[in-house]
Amino acid sequence: MSKAYKPSPLISTSVSALKGKVTVPGDKSISHRALMLSSQAIGVSTVKGLLESEDVIHTAKALQMMGVGIARKGNVWKVNGLGTGGLQEPEGVLDMGNSGTAARLMMGLVSPYDFASTFDGDASLRKRPMKRATLPLEKMGVEIISREGGLMPITIRGTSETLPITYEVPVASAQVKSAVLMAALNTQGVTTVIEKTPTRDHTERMLKGMGADIKVKKEKGRVVIKLRGQPELKAQNIVVPADPSSAAFLIVAALITPKSEVTVTNVCMNIHRTGLFTTLKEMGANIAFKNKRTVAGEEVADIVAKTSKLKGVKVPAKRAASMIDEYPILSIAASFAKGKTEMLGLEELRVKESDRLSAIARGLESCGVKIKEGKDSLIVFGADKVKGGGNIKTHMDHRIAMSFLVMGMVSEKPVTVDDGSMINTSFPDFAKLMNKLGAKIKSSK
Repeated sequence: MSKAYKPSPLISTSVSALKGKVTVPGDKSISHRALMLSSQAIGVSTVKGLLESEDVIHTAKALQMMGVGIARKGNVWKVNGLGTGGLQEPEGVLDMGNSGTAARLMMGLVSPYDFASTFDGDASLRKRPMKRATLPLEKMGVEIISREGGLMPITIRGTSETLPITYEVPVASAQVKSAVLMAALNTQGVTTVIEKTPTRDHTERMLKGMGADIKVKKEKGRVVIKLRGQPELKAQNIVVPADPSSAAFLIVAALITPKSEVTVTNVCMNIHRTGLFTTLKEMGANIAFKNKRTVAGEEVADIVAKTSKLKGVKVPAKRAASMIDEYPILSIAASFAKGKTEMLGLEELRVKESDRLSAIARGLESCGVKIKEGKDSLIVFGADKVKGGGNIKTHMDHRIAMSFLVMGMVSEKPVTVDDGSMINTSFPDFAKLMNKLGAKIKSSK
């Protein structure tokens, strides 16, 4: 298990404006996949723009423990791929830290190997549901040993005779889909994954770019993905665009802070990742997408956000899959919008790094925002002014911490988060970058 860390409380104070042009770190979802899939290719792949956060470093270290050569030279990471079937049995526990993505995808990756792998993580990850990912792996013939309820630590007893399956993902989850596809890579035959609700498709795009025999089509309103196992993947030069989930904090901060204009460059605009931007535009946000282009198979753009008068909207449940990580920061935007913002289909927030829905609701209440929390919904009643002054319990959740630090930039009283150390899992130097734009975030010790 990850070593204990010391809480690092942070405080954010109101500012007069935010100005500047910046680039946020590389996309976390793509970074994980770039390392894992490059390990299965033949030859040396290069990865530029890799997110060098704690989550992604855990993925790199786990792959190194299984014999993959990974090294950083300047701003480029090089991965010496072993080909499908080339991983070696790890001698120790694979520590996934705080990363549910790393854990679930890596469990799939090691499943078609005739050796045992034990996965563990920090206190937060040990509470997160893993059965949704291990259930289809068991159907492929893999033995799973876990704590009650399918919780970590988990041991995967793999087999070289995994079976191709047809699996309909019961919840909208790119992680579960990708776990099955990772296992299918080294499984003879064709594995089929069916989605009722489309989710981010970075795995499919990257596999196609590496030469895998993968077909994606829509049938009767569902997405059907077929992957033929044991391909010879080709090493690639991968460029990771900026993470839209990280860019979201800067964009919302610019929208709600007076006299502000912020440009975030090279942001991934994958259609399955832009639900927040669609919602903000509906709320009246002054957002422009410039220099649109395609980089390494992913759409990217520079986003310009200016101070805006926002209005409350109803966010449909069908949009949740494309913005599931952005509801915490959307809730901050909604706090400063005219009228009420109603968010539906949020059940997945209950099983993130924290019970994210509850954490958002309690944080907003402590800052004087009127809300109504449902089992899978949240209504935020916006106001011109927000009192602030809350001492936010982050529950080891990086997105809760960053969201409420953004609120402190505009609220009447400063906002304190009980621990900002977990921000390093996805957005190292968040406070430094924000302060460069004009924010006032500092240690509250």
